[in-house]
Amino acid sequence: MTSDVNIRQMARQEVDDLVDWAGQEGWNPGLHDAELFWTNDRDAFIAAELDGELIGGGAITSYGGEFGFMGFFIVRPEFRSRGFGNTLWHARRKRLLGRLRPGASIGMDGVFDMQDYYAKGGFNFSHRDIRYQVEFADGVEECASGSDHIVPIDEVPFEFLAAYDRTCFPAPRPVFLGDWTSQPDALALGCLREGKLCGYGVIRRCLAGCKVGPLFADDERAAQALYSHLAPFADGTPVFLDVPENNPKATELARRYGMQEVFGCARMYLGAPPDIAHNRIFGVTTFELG
Repeated sequence: MTSDVNIRQMARQEVDDLVDWAGQEGWNPGLHDAELFWTNDRDAFIAAELDGELIGGGAITSYGGEFGFMGFFIVRPEFRSRGFGNTLWHARRKRLLGRLRPGASIGMDGVFDMQDYYAKGGFNFSHRDIRYQVEFADGVEECASGSDHIVPIDEVPFEFLAAYDRTCFPAPRPVFLGDWTSQPDALALGCLREGKLCGYGVIRRCLAGCKVGPLFADDERAAQALYSHLAPFADGTPVFLDVPENNPKATELARRYGMQEVFGCARMYLGAPPDIAHNRIFGVTTFELG
């Protein structure tokens, strides 16, 4: 009976279990995702427990109460199709609404075959986020032109980085941003044009290869310069980029580098879609936290 499921906060070590399950599902999490996600919002992780056993979980991240994101929704395979996932999902949505100011929106990236289910929960489709993959056997030709200069992100004043990030994300996220751009096994770069920040990107090692995310840039020129300096970090292993289809230039960038579509999610929102610079988003940060 689904009424026997205990919905509660997760303990830190259980987040490691959730990340392990994500790896088994083929979601290819980053090597340090568990600690980074926990540090960002430890109240975000919700567990489903049955007879004292962890059977599912997910994240309900609040960004200062101004914007929420539902992700990392997993129920162990042997407990699926028994109503447990439905109970967990609705409990998470209710709890997240309680963590946000009235009227704040919630985003999510849901697999396509669950889109109708999420729509019944009040979420409206915005666009597709498509995961692209490529391997560069002979390396990547680095590209920068004109007045664009690629620099380590720690050479960019943090207040400038945070201000730029805010144009591309629905709420301030300073704790996450600081940790994400300084995480181990990663490279974070900024693009300067005439001394002004015109984009930044991060690539991190994952269970397989490396993911670029976020990749935010004023235009395709800056995005290409950043990508071409980030991709060699993968050292011949696969490179992944999660591309929002509502920015056609982002799709063009992925195809320019010979990337192939391997996975996708539907970006959906409960409440008003955020007013952000979609034309600057060439790669989303994560499917799990937005």
